[in-house]
Amino acid sequence: MIKNEERFSGKADIYKKFRSSYPKELIDYLYSNIGFCENSVIADIGSGTGIFSRLLLERGSRVYCVEPNDDMRRIAENDLGNATGFNSVKAPAENTGLQEGSIDFITAAQAFHWFEPEAFKKECRRILKTGGKVVLVWNVRDYESDIIKKDYEIRKKYCIDTKGLGVTDIPYGSRDFFSDFHYEEKIFRNDLNINRETYIGMNLSRSYSPCENKNPNEYNGLVKELNELFDKCNKDGVIHFPQFTKIYTGTVI
Repeated sequence: MIKNEERFSGKADIYKKFRSSYPKELIDYLYSNIGFCENSVIADIGSGTGIFSRLLLERGSRVYCVEPNDDMRRIAENDLGNATGFNSVKAPAENTGLQEGSIDFITAAQAFHWFEPEAFKKECRRILKTGGKVVLVWNVRDYESDIIKKDYEIRKKYCIDTKGLGVTDIPYGSRDFFSDFHYEEKIFRNDLNINRETYIGMNLSRSYSPCENKNPNEYNGLVKELNELFDKCNKDGVIHFPQFTKIYTGTVI
């Protein structure tokens, strides 16, 4: 069994290069409707290579990037280390080590499904200020699309671990994470138009994708079939990859 904090070891560079970011409209919404501001103190839990953290730092907020994986955290420190408000924390989601009652907002982008929900909820209660909120974020493939359905069948065929693979509207139990089911759900389109390298790399960055040095047969099979799908679906060297970003915002009193 792979430990959650080790799932992206050896994949940090490809994760940074090929994982998609998040819509500007989502960040605008957090800062105009949810209460985020340049004075906010935010804990971005499971921050990985800092893709979501960067967007918060660009708004002037102070961000504690909490990430247990050394490879992922190193990327974030190299890329964001000079940003005002950046703080790197080596810790799991369930035991961040952050000061009690010190955080205005907690975010978890593409990460909550790796946490132990009850322990994470307890930690959120501990570190949040009174009235503080939790925002759970996912980029989600649009499974109404034919190319996404075919892409899923290829990934399922060669995956080395089904955790995080499934067809779902999300949220891996996030609705019942919030107190009394009080949460707000919001969806933003986040479609991609990507070339072959990005399409292949994005799939290889997944936790369940085989590594070339560890699972060469599965790796080569995955890459071969993804290339074949790209050949069938591309137009002038680009494919349209439909996805959206879904967020859940609420309290954990």
